[in-house]
Amino acid sequence: MNATIIIIGVIVAFLVYAWFVYNTLVAARMRIAEALSQIDVQLKRRTDLIPNLVETVKGYAKHEKGVLENVTRARADLMQAGSVQEKAAANNMLSDTLKSLFAVSEAYPDLKASQNFQSLQEELSDTENKVAYSRQFMNSNVLDYNTKIQLFPNSIIANMFHFKEAEFFAADEADKKPVKVEF
Repeated sequence: MNATIIIIGVIVAFLVYAWFVYNTLVAARMRIAEALSQIDVQLKRRTDLIPNLVETVKGYAKHEKGVLENVTRARADLMQAGSVQEKAAANNMLSDTLKSLFAVSEAYPDLKASQNFQSLQEELSDTENKVAYSRQFMNSNVLDYNTKIQLFPNSIIANMFHFKEAEFFAADEADKKPVKVEF
């Protein structure tokens, strides 16, 4: 009788523990989804600002067609990106092209002094900060989640319910190199 009560107690304790770990992992996975959604919101805001910026620059820098086309192409790539890695790569490419665009603005004092250009540049800068924060927030959540599914004994529950590691929103190797701007 006592052995049966102990066995039932162990089974109940295991089930309660499994329930707790499962719910914790689901909540962590949902935080990752929410963080990725926040990145998407900021990237969308950024892509919405870019056509206005390109149009403003076009009026001043008509012969900088290649830079403007690169910005437009990078924006389109970001809007079509599906996976986390595709979004990260497209985001990195857009950042590089925007840096080139802002470098071009240095050559046009009238453009640089334009109120419209300045406000767009400030909005993009603000958005860049929000994207960076959102990436950091997501990666913190991914780290927390990935750690939880790898720790023992959580890993047993995670494997039973097929929890998979999440991807970090990472910079690629090109992002780690200094930007080279040529005219």
